[in-house]
Amino acid sequence: MRLILSRKGFDSSAGGCPSPVLPDGSLCVLPIPDPLSQIRYDDVSFGPRRLGKIARDLSGGRVRGGSGAHLDPDLVAGALPRQPGWRPLLGQTGSAQGHLSNQGVGEGDLFLFFGVFRRAEMVRRRWRFIPGTRPFHAIWGWLHVGQVLTVDDLAPETLPWARYHPHFYRGPDPGNTLYLASDGWRLPEHGSLMQGSGVFPRLEEQLLLTDPQARLATRWRLPGEFFPVGGKPALSYHSNPDRWRLDPPWCYLTSAARGQEFVLDLDAYPELLPWLARLIGTGVGTDNKEAGNG
Repeated sequence: MRLILSRKGFDSSAGGCPSPVLPDGSLCVLPIPDPLSQIRYDDVSFGPRRLGKIARDLSGGRVRGGSGAHLDPDLVAGALPRQPGWRPLLGQTGSAQGHLSNQGVGEGDLFLFFGVFRRAEMVRRRWRFIPGTRPFHAIWGWLHVGQVLTVDDLAPETLPWARYHPHFYRGPDPGNTLYLASDGWRLPEHGSLMQGSGVFPRLEEQLLLTDPQARLATRWRLPGEFFPVGGKPALSYHSNPDRWRLDPPWCYLTSAARGQEFVLDLDAYPELLPWLARLIGTGVGTDNKEAGNG
């Protein structure tokens, strides 16, 4: 089984700012802009709110409610009206998909999604980032892969519930790939059935990747079990030992600024499974039964 730490959401280059942590601690992931997408920020619900105003205020107007939103991964049933049969899904292409393919990622593997966040507040009816706070990396969702499909190979009548997704509007692309969530899964030696996808609704310490004492978001503090001892294959893009420092119970990593898919072979790191089980256990799984209202 492979674990993929997958960077998704607004950042300084895509969107122009972090995603916000709202005053109640909610991790409000802003999908990156996409002029080809048929989804608008104003279409996407986040609880009682729409993403359009949040994105417009925090981006300084660079992103507007009518701008196209690359809602990917799409994990929350209530974010949009859904057709019957909807399942959470992720699209990948380009160098990111090439790396996943080279690493052998497929059915049965697990994506943990992380992004750049910063605490935000509303002042005079406008969202703003709280002065003096810093951006940081945090985990916000997961998807356990149940099926992998190449978009160019799909017949026009297949997956009617997924045709809204931005990866159906790219044109011919042999690398354009969809990862569909499984219905449920179990970790080896951890018998509880876990849901195939979901999100972590509020920021908690175990979701933080950035070292709380660090100034830069790319300086990570991870459970010590991530440390590549004894010739174990390191997290992809992080094979240089100078990036790592072990100081139990933690290890510290200077994470790669480039690359958005970091892959770890969990068969070489079985000691990480209890941490992973606890982490997923704190999330809110996607209930596909809520879908089909569109």
